[in-house]
Amino acid sequence: MPLTATTAAPPVNRVGLDRNAAIAVVVCWLFVVFDGYDLIVYGNVIPSLQKEWGISAATAGTLGSLAFLGMMIGAVLAGRLSDVVGRKRAVIGCAIILSVFTALCALATGPVMFGALRLIAGLGLGGLVPTSNALAAELIPAKWRAAVATMMMSGVPIGGSIAALIGIPVIPNWGWQPMFAFALVPLILLVPIAWKTLPDHTAAVTSTEVRPATGFSALLGTRFRSVSIMFALATVVTLLAWYGLGTWLPKLMQGEGTDLGSALTFALALNLGAVAGSFVTAWGGVRFGTIPTSIVAALLAGIALLTLLTGPPVALVYVIFVLAGVGTHGTQCLIIAAVASYYPDYLRGTALGWALGVGRVGAVAAPQIGGWLLAAGLGADSNFILFGVSALVAALLLTVIWRRFPSPT
Repeated sequence: MPLTATTAAPPVNRVGLDRNAAIAVVVCWLFVVFDGYDLIVYGNVIPSLQKEWGISAATAGTLGSLAFLGMMIGAVLAGRLSDVVGRKRAVIGCAIILSVFTALCALATGPVMFGALRLIAGLGLGGLVPTSNALAAELIPAKWRAAVATMMMSGVPIGGSIAALIGIPVIPNWGWQPMFAFALVPLILLVPIAWKTLPDHTAAVTSTEVRPATGFSALLGTRFRSVSIMFALATVVTLLAWYGLGTWLPKLMQGEGTDLGSALTFALALNLGAVAGSFVTAWGGVRFGTIPTSIVAALLAGIALLTLLTGPPVALVYVIFVLAGVGTHGTQCLIIAAVASYYPDYLRGTALGWALGVGRVGAVAAPQIGGWLLAAGLGADSNFILFGVSALVAALLLTVIWRRFPSPT
C-alpha cells in the first residue's frame, strides 16, 4: 500500500551541499558540542560534590548513572520520535530539556535533588546526538555520510575539553555551580538560531515507495534484527569505556596523588585525543571503511588503557590518555557513522536511537561500577582494567559485524 509523505522531504540522493544545508549541519554539530560539555562536566565536579555533600564514591557513581539512565530512555524515544514528527522539532526539544534541567542543577541543595535533575536532563542529553546525526545525514550526499557522521561527533570531546578548560579556573575560585549554569548559553543563543535554520521535514518517503514496516518492528524484524543487536552491544561496551573514563578520570588521577588542577589536565588530554580521533577516524573510515577502522580504534584504546597497569612515567600517561581518547571516542564515532549509512532513510533515526539508547546501558553502568570498585578499595587500576577490556570486547564485536553483516547500502 503506497505511503504518502506528510511534509516535503529533501531528495535522498543528494549530489551537493548547498549553503542552507551546510549551516544546518554546523548547527547540529554545535548541539553535539553542547551535549559533550554536559556529558563531561559531571566528572569534573565529582571531587567538589563529595567534599560539599559528604557522599561516597559509590553514591557519586549512582548520581552519574542517573543522567545516563535518562540518556538511555531519551535516545530510544527521541530517535523514534524524529522519524515521526520531524528532526527539527526533536532536536530543539531535546536541547531545551537538556539546557533547562542542567542549569537547574546549579541550584541543587543535595544529592537527591541533583540526581533527579540530572535524570531529567539526561532525556534531552540522550536524544540530542541521534536526532542531530539523523538530520545531518539527510542533508549531505550519501557518499559523505560516514565521514560527516564521524566528524559530527568531534563535538562531544570538544565540549568535554571546554568543560575541563572552564573547570580549571572556575571550580577552585567559584565552586561547582557555575559549571552547570553555563548550560543556559546554548538555550539563549543556539536554540533561536536552530529554529530559523534547521529544515522542517520528516524522513518521509515518496508516494510511490512501499515499505512493509517501520519503526522498531522493522529494526528488529528479520532483515535487520541480528545486526541491530550487534550494533547495540558494541555500543554498550564502547560507551562503558568512554563514559567511564569521562566520569571518573579526574577522581582516579587524584587518587593517584595528583591535585585537582593536574587531574583535570589528564581529562583534557583524553578529550583532546578524542577530538583528534574524530578526524583521524573520519579519514580512516573513508579510506578503509567504517567497521575495519573502528576495530583498529577499539584495539588501540584497549591496549593503551591496559598499559597503565605497568606504571608508566607521567609524560607517557598523558600520551596514553590521548590514545585512549582517540580509540574510545573514535570507535563510537565510527559505530554511529556505520549505523547512519547502514539503514534506509525512513529508519535512520530509529536505528540511531536504538543503538545509542541500548548502548547507554554501558554508560549507565560505567559510573556505578567504577564507584563500586573504588569504594571496595581496588584503586584506579581496577577501573583501567574494566575500561580497557571493554574496548577490546568492542573490537571483537565489531569484527563479527564486519565479517557477517556487510552493509546493504
